[in-house]
Amino acid sequence: MSLVLDGTAGMIAPQGAVYNGIQSGTAVASTSGTSIDFTSIPSWVKRITVMFSGMSITATSNFLMQLGTSGGIVSSGYVSGTMTGASASNTVATSTAGVPLISNASTTIINGSVVFTLLNSATNLWSASGAYGGTSSGVAVGGSTGGSVTLSGVATTIRITTVSGTNTFTAGSINILYE
Repeated sequence: MSLVLDGTAGMIAPQGAVYNGIQSGTAVASTSGTSIDFTSIPSWVKRITVMFSGMSITATSNFLMQLGTSGGIVSSGYVSGTMTGASASNTVATSTAGVPLISNASTTIINGSVVFTLLNSATNLWSASGAYGGTSSGVAVGGSTGGSVTLSGVATTIRITTVSGTNTFTAGSINILYE
């Protein structure tokens, strides 16, 4: 395999390939609504990083991240879980509807990122891992999450919502990077 310098991105790429570099979405205020969608993800994307700062919701419900295809948001088939620790207690949650992040109370505020990586392009198998921290009812918390899902097609969308699907975002900012 020969390598050439791709002048547009200043990166070395296999001959004939174009490396598009890391692309940024547009930051969205997570201050209203029950879900936030980032759409029009290009078909060449192999990694999506969701970043969030100061994110909170109106009531107790775990946050949930879901991928979508041209057929819509995928809300089943995930094998995922999350764990957070606060002082002397730990909270664990699993989900088949998306990749969860724990929110113990309406006063929970979290910051962090979750990375979705295309593990197998032949089967559209994606894996996810992430870490987050913040406060819940004034107590410092830290958590990690991970999971996987096989999509029926190419990923085109990523949604940030809650397990209930009805809780409203009240604070913070969310954005994505894709490459």
